[in-house]
Amino acid sequence: MCYALPFLGDVAIMNNDLILLGHGSGGRLSHQLLDELIIPLLSGTSAAGQNDAALLDGITGRLAFTTDTFVVDPIFFPGGTIGSLAVHGTVNDLAMMGARPLWLSVGLIIEEGFSKESLRVILEDMRGAADGAGVRIVTGDTKVVPRGKGDKLFIATSGIGAVEHDLTIHGANAQPGDVIIINGTIGDHGIAVMAGREGLEVSAEICSDSAPLNGLTAELVASLGADLHVLRDPTRGGVATTIKEIALQSSVTIRLREESLPVKPAVRGVCGILGLDPLFVANEGKLLAFVSSKVADRALATFRAHPLGRDAAIIGTVGAGPAGRVDMETVIGGIRAVEMLSGEQLPRIC
Repeated sequence: MCYALPFLGDVAIMNNDLILLGHGSGGRLSHQLLDELIIPLLSGTSAAGQNDAALLDGITGRLAFTTDTFVVDPIFFPGGTIGSLAVHGTVNDLAMMGARPLWLSVGLIIEEGFSKESLRVILEDMRGAADGAGVRIVTGDTKVVPRGKGDKLFIATSGIGAVEHDLTIHGANAQPGDVIIINGTIGDHGIAVMAGREGLEVSAEICSDSAPLNGLTAELVASLGADLHVLRDPTRGGVATTIKEIALQSSVTIRLREESLPVKPAVRGVCGILGLDPLFVANEGKLLAFVSSKVADRALATFRAHPLGRDAAIIGTVGAGPAGRVDMETVIGGIRAVEMLSGEQLPRIC
């Protein structure tokens, strides 16, 4: 079920429910917040294991490392929270390199006056997302800023993963003849966040697609091997911006087919009313895979066998034309150029 949780930050459930500046002081209140709420919910690390850094072992070969910051507004939206979004976004950035995500760090920047109960819900959501993705939150930090100097809660993350193969999977590896596959419908996250922010009454079908993609990417790596050339998650700027970035990185031409782009009718309807193009709307549980055309059928079957790839579709092809060019074959048979998103379509989307 897709639903939005209420924001509880302006409601004191009990006298001691609000975050105070002292909770970021490093003193007694800080330790209470960590020991009673943050550490038990995020990691469960015992007092003996709480040090200035986490010790990581058991890895040989290449590592993937990423960092991200999440400022989404609202922090509760249909289909997720800033907590699950932070975990999924970090896990997915590692997965797009073909890595197996292992460890995360979490930095919390909390505005004075934020509700501890809201924080509890978000931390529980983070822990659930981490467990679902098979990663551990091993270190972190908490700071509190004065009321009016932040906006409820910001989360900064870093992630480390193991690259357990010798494949070359990156944005500069798209090759002429490749086909482009997406694992499902586009624009879901951006429209869900916008609906939550503006209080729009929209269809229950509109729900963030925020999800961990590492299980799907692991199956693609195992099934396709060296025929898997590029993985990328089309977040801010949507599919159009991501495709343009890859065309520039790989010095290739890309042709998309409009009729092949999977879009939920409800999302298409909201985009039509607001004058938005789903191609430029953010996603948080979608990936683009560039694969050799000779394995296209196998790749599509691998996608559709996974719960997050049931609606997978081939949406375009790669050619050897002018470097960085992206065209769209429209539903009426014309051709139009596709460029990156210009400006900010919807700020604070992740």
